[in-house]
Amino acid sequence: MVEDREKFGAEELAIVLSHYDLGAIRSIREFVRGSRKAPKVAVDCERGRFLLKRRTTTPEGLKKIVFTHEIQLRLAGQNFPLPHLTGTRNENNSMLVREPYVYELFEFIRGEGYDGSLDATYNAGKILALYHKLMNGFSGSYTPPTGSYHGSKAIHQAVGNTVRKLPEEARPTKEVLAGAVKDLEGAYVECAKRVNKAGLKEWGRQIVHGDWHPGNMLFRERHVVAVIDYDSARQQQRVIDIANGSLQFSILGGTDDPSRWPENIDESRFKRFLLGYDSVNVISKAELHVVPPLMCEAMIAEAVLPIAITGSFGQFEGFPFLQMIQRKVRWILDHQKHLEDILGE
Repeated sequence: MVEDREKFGAEELAIVLSHYDLGAIRSIREFVRGSRKAPKVAVDCERGRFLLKRRTTTPEGLKKIVFTHEIQLRLAGQNFPLPHLTGTRNENNSMLVREPYVYELFEFIRGEGYDGSLDATYNAGKILALYHKLMNGFSGSYTPPTGSYHGSKAIHQAVGNTVRKLPEEARPTKEVLAGAVKDLEGAYVECAKRVNKAGLKEWGRQIVHGDWHPGNMLFRERHVVAVIDYDSARQQQRVIDIANGSLQFSILGGTDDPSRWPENIDESRFKRFLLGYDSVNVISKAELHVVPPLMCEAMIAEAVLPIAITGSFGQFEGFPFLQMIQRKVRWILDHQKHLEDILGE
């Protein structure tokens, strides 16, 4: 069952917008994107076009939002491509708090989605490197999470939980199911061990984006004009972002049948993403060595978490999707040496 999308009330909009210096308002249109629990509207007015977003939060959650605003304000001051936050009329606050809601008003940036081109892929890697450079040394007012998709007990447990959540009619034989689960569990654990053995825990940490993928970017002429969604920002080694970005920009999908999806990644896009990053912020050989196993961990985490809860991955049945992940993980591990040497080719 699809959850209803929350909406603003007319009186609510009038009160909230009265706190901003926007001039005459020409139109307000619902903006259908992102979480159904966080309604958004596009506001066309005398001062331009803006995007108003509402969140429900708690006192602890408010601290996290303040932290993400600190990140965005720091980046905006360095000309990083992102939608600028608009301050309130009287106090120039980057948010308006009316418990239990928090309202954010962003400049509206026009752009297109990722087109899969090598130029757009290169630029996405380049902008991630810029993000890491600008955020290096930043701390902020909030202690952010330090966990990730790497070496997580919750993700390891979720692999086993997928068995219980798969619908009875969609389950294969016990032997086939047990073999698939064991293979994914083993791959996740083995990849984490490889990364730890390479010394990840001793590497420096900084604020990373935590969710670097094409859906969190807007492009214009194959250049990133806006990076959005800073809610997953956390304290981690930068390679956590690099590996996830490498996966997100090189993974190959296909038809409605995951069993027909190719097992390989797009090596050209993988290389271009890393080259883009390396052009701004040099990637060490040690980091390149752990990128393939981290990609596998990220892929397993992204697949098993929703399946462990719902038994499916979006529109896809759970077990065929897990089998597809198995094949992709195996391909990456079989080609690890080639992938970690790809920048030297």
